[in-house]
This record gives sequence, structure tokens and C-alpha cells, in this order.
Amino acid sequence: MDPRRARDPRLARQDPRLQQRPHSNTPSGPSQSHPHQTPLSQVPPNQAPPLQQASTSQGYPPPVPQDYTPYPTATQPQYPGHDTSNQQLTQEAQEASGVTTHSTQGYKARPLFCVVCASNQNRSMEGHYVLAKAGFRVCSSGTGSAVRLPGPAIDKPNTYPFGTPYNDIYEHLQSQDARLYTANGLLQMLDRNRRLKLAPERWQETKTVADIVITCEERCFDAVCDDLLTRGGDFNKPVHIINIEIKDNHEEAHIAGKAIVDLASAIENAKDIDEEINDILQAHQEKHPHSILHAIAYY
Repeated sequence: MDPRRARDPRLARQDPRLQQRPHSNTPSGPSQSHPHQTPLSQVPPNQAPPLQQASTSQGYPPPVPQDYTPYPTATQPQYPGHDTSNQQLTQEAQEASGVTTHSTQGYKARPLFCVVCASNQNRSMEGHYVLAKAGFRVCSSGTGSAVRLPGPAIDKPNTYPFGTPYNDIYEHLQSQDARLYTANGLLQMLDRNRRLKLAPERWQETKTVADIVITCEERCFDAVCDDLLTRGGDFNKPVHIINIEIKDNHEEAHIAGKAIVDLASAIENAKDIDEEINDILQAHQEKHPHSILHAIAYY
């Protein structure tokens, strides 16, 4: 040993060459130091030696001590780290900030009503108008082979194919005899219709899938039931068909419009329409004078 090492306290450190290496059963090659690690022999005497990097044999990162206490947070974690999703993190953040969210478990889709008459002009469009004005989801159609409107004589009706725009029918009748068709209310009816949709639709040609079909005449009720039977029920979606017998004139259509709104309100407010439909129809029959038919079919 160098005699100066015992006298000079700066030289009292242990020689790094004499440090003991861990014994291993397998021979190891020459030791390799980390490229950024400073040897102990080059550390100034008044400076602490650098921290040793964890060896790969111990694993990285080093294991957490058993007595480790995590730092308290405002919101305790509710989910394991490997199962946490963005939605769960958003939920925790909203709960911590006091933001309330509305659950979709109680969501109920609003039913689509379809009002059907023969020509999709008077009764079905009156029902379409009052239901749309009340905020319901509604469409309308007709079951006839063509659109027929009163003409200058009882044996001379005005006939148009389905799909002819209401505005074209309006202009055609106005050019024929504006005074006659204003007096019988056809021009006022067509003016209302053209503000609701483009043209009359035929039930047998529409692809709309409704939840509730309200017909305005028994023959329309039969036509709808027969058509749904011929479609085969490929979608296996049930639909309630309700007939309210309405005479084909403007006054009866206006009165029946209020009854249709009452019926639609009761149906939409029902928790289970399939279970409550009989009670709804019975209560409606006691309140309104129109006779009612009911059937269930499938799209």
C-alpha cells in the first residue's frame, strides 16, 4: 500500500480497482461502463458520487416498495390502469368538476305516425297537418290507384297520377275555374298541402317504415293490411294499424284531426304501446264518436 494514502485523507478512498465484483457461476466478459457514467476516480473529493443506474438484471423500472403510499388525489381512480378508456377518463373528469350527464338508459324513440286515406289529399293531409303542427313525427299517403278530386260535375272528376305535385294540381284547377274550386274548398286544401310536402304519395309504393298507421276509412284499412301481408314481413317489425272512420269532407276531416292528435298523444306517452294499446283505444272510443278498428301487422 502506498504510504501516502494513510497520511492524506483525500487519498483515503478505496481504490475502484479493488472493489469486489458480484460472483457468478458463468464467466463474464470485461466490464463495460455506461457511456454517460463518470468513474469514481474522476469525481472531485468534495462532490458526491453519481447515482448508479439500475442494472438490467434487477429490471427497469425498479419494483415499488410494499410500504409505498400513493399521493392523494381529488378523484380516486375507479378503473384499473390497463382498462381505462377515454370515455371513463371523461366521466371521472366530469364527476370531479360537478358536471352532470344524462344517461341514455331511459331513452325512448318517438314513434313515426303515417296517416292514410284514398287520395292523400283531404283526410290524411288534415291529419298530417295537425300532427306536424303538434310536433309529432308524421308522414302520409293514399291507397287508391290515382288521385281523384271533385270536378265540374259528379261524373267528371279531376284525376291525377300519384306523384303529381300539389302546386301543379292547384294551378290546373285554378286555371279551369278558380271561383268553383274556391267555393268548394279545393284550392284552400291544395294550398295547405303544398306547404307540407311536394306531392301525394301512394302507400303501396312508399318504403317508409312507420310505427303507427292511422287510416281514415275501412277500405284503406283493408288495403294497408293486405299490402303488408304481401310484403312478407322481411323486417319482422310490428306495426299497429288503427282505423278512424272519417267522412270525406272538409268539416269531418277538421273534427277528426283533433281526435287524431289525442290518439297520437296517448300512444306516444305510453310506456309500452303493445301492452297499453287496448286501454288507449277504449278510452279514445269513449271520448270521440268515430268507430275504431285495430290490427297488428309486420313490415
